[in-house]
Amino acid sequence: MAKESAGILLYRSKNLTLEFLLVHPGGPFFTKKDAGHWTVPKGEIMENEDCLEAAVREFLEETGHQVSGDPVALNPILQKGGKKVWCWAIEDDLDPTQIVSNTFEILWPPKSGQLKSFPEIDKADWFNFDQAALKINERQIPFLEEVRKFTTFK
Repeated sequence: MAKESAGILLYRSKNLTLEFLLVHPGGPFFTKKDAGHWTVPKGEIMENEDCLEAAVREFLEETGHQVSGDPVALNPILQKGGKKVWCWAIEDDLDPTQIVSNTFEILWPPKSGQLKSFPEIDKADWFNFDQAALKINERQIPFLEEVRKFTTFK
């Protein structure tokens, strides 16, 4: 069975402009990657875990922020590798400079025999629709489009 992930797409209105919070993956493989590599804060759903509960848990783990607000279920997408991603949009705000991400360990440099710890998310930021569509993984653009359709600010 293909793996599934769940995430939360925060949105807000800033000066009557719709903005989305996206995160950039941490670790050595994404250091110099930008456009097309940002993402909705998300992670794998544990066995027997409710999808929305997984999304809220992952958001907290990746940002250090306990999300609040009314979640709106978005249509799931399939990423290039076949992973299904469930997502909920929530209107909320947070200071992206204050995120605190959990960490992971990998052998780094490769074949060094040394484990090194990296943050799962190394940065977060707010982007308007056009900016977010350039930054986000292309398969996740439908999440942005769907939120734009039901909000009153553009």
